[in-house]
Amino acid sequence: MEQALRHKPRQSFAGLWNISFGFFGIQIGFALQNANMSRVFQTLGSSIDDLPALWVAAPLTGLLVQPIIGHLSDKTWNRLGRRRPYFLTGAILSAIALFLMPLSPAFGAPLLFAAAMLWLLDASLNISMEPFRAFVGDMLGADQHAAGYAVQTAFIGAGAVVGSIFPWFLEQMGVSNVAADGGIPDTVKWSFWAGGIALFTAVMWTIVTTKEYSPEEQAAFATGEETAPVQPVRALASKSYLGSALWMLAGLVVVISVDGLGLEKEVFLLGALLAAYGVISAIGISLAKQGRTTNMLSSIVGDFSGMPEVMKRLALVQFFSWSALFIMWINTTPVVTQYVFGSTDTASVAYNEGANWVTVLFTVYNGVAAIAALALLPWLSRKVGKVMTHSICLTLGAIGFLMFFLVRDATTLLLAEVGIGIAWASILAMPYAILASNLPQAKLGIFMGLFNVFIVVPQLLVATVMGSIMQAFFPGEPIWTMLFAAASWLIAALAMQRVKAAIPQETHHA
Repeated sequence: MEQALRHKPRQSFAGLWNISFGFFGIQIGFALQNANMSRVFQTLGSSIDDLPALWVAAPLTGLLVQPIIGHLSDKTWNRLGRRRPYFLTGAILSAIALFLMPLSPAFGAPLLFAAAMLWLLDASLNISMEPFRAFVGDMLGADQHAAGYAVQTAFIGAGAVVGSIFPWFLEQMGVSNVAADGGIPDTVKWSFWAGGIALFTAVMWTIVTTKEYSPEEQAAFATGEETAPVQPVRALASKSYLGSALWMLAGLVVVISVDGLGLEKEVFLLGALLAAYGVISAIGISLAKQGRTTNMLSSIVGDFSGMPEVMKRLALVQFFSWSALFIMWINTTPVVTQYVFGSTDTASVAYNEGANWVTVLFTVYNGVAAIAALALLPWLSRKVGKVMTHSICLTLGAIGFLMFFLVRDATTLLLAEVGIGIAWASILAMPYAILASNLPQAKLGIFMGLFNVFIVVPQLLVATVMGSIMQAFFPGEPIWTMLFAAASWLIAALAMQRVKAAIPQETHHA
């Protein structure tokens, strides 16, 4: 029996569809969040300068949730399987958050309630999303990893199209797009409610139509990376506390700098997180030195410090890639409404027309991503390899951000979204295809969760530091954030070239 299971069976297109269809619903939730939360916050009375602080809930929850869920899902096996219990839990909680979000004005502190719902929504989406990344690696052999993540990316793009375009679509159907001062427009309300239903339904499709391999079956598959068990937690016992002390010192310096340099108060959070990681790593090292290596804390800290080289190099690429994306999600609505539609009054027709145009722009880049994932990326990676493919796509995206900085015509900005969409497709597919073929199967969940930390950390930096930069140098001028985004993607494109040396030759091609 073991010999028969040495290689995972190839999945048909229907199998690939079922494995990733739940991500279609998850991405509807992310798209509604990304395209509408700045609008919701501004409608409820937030200023542009306060937006990063309100958005900070989203990356913070990801930072906490993803490594924990990755670690737990690696060790889970019950009637639902290994990853599917987390799909279901996240879907239920996400649907609840999407249904409650539009009701924020009914509460005594609507901005606070909306921020709390964003926190719940992002945490819940991450509970489902992180295991979906590992699920592809669980279910597919190395020869289908690129195809699996391409299909997943196509569903991400398709889900984002549906989530992004829905408010605009409802407006065309006659639903009111302007609410009384302090209210949320009906187009946004009904979009969130429909999104909750769609998310839950899509995730349930994957849960019902897939059957995970048991731990015994997984152990029987031949994976060269697992011939020697990877146990970085053991190496943790030999580490000194110097690194932990430096993390705590860095956090203290950041906290002190807030008043000394006149930074925004959100930067306190960044300092606290740096110091907290120093404390956590010190505890993990201490437990490992005592021989207590099976606890979750030591395991996560050990895996983080013992990441494979290819993962470390890709982490730098992810850092700059997602810095730009978070800048885009926070600032596209203020930029388009102020510079293209000429209004900062959230109750005006011009502002709400501009905000709806942002949903169209987001629909375009996500639609382009869905097409590029299945058509452009496989072809390009066969021609030049995954590394160069990713560098090219990131450069095209940087050009798109530069267009936002220079162009003041709404229709022309659609062209900018083509470049951004191609880059987005590559960000969602290429790094994960590379990782899935170069990570040990037994730790795929935790390593995917830790890799996603480098999605979250740049978002926290943007949410905490960007406000101070903009307030100090460009107050009331959000257009400059697009220049920062373009520079971030160009740096990521260059950093991708460092990854090449860490990837075995056979994984260069799809």
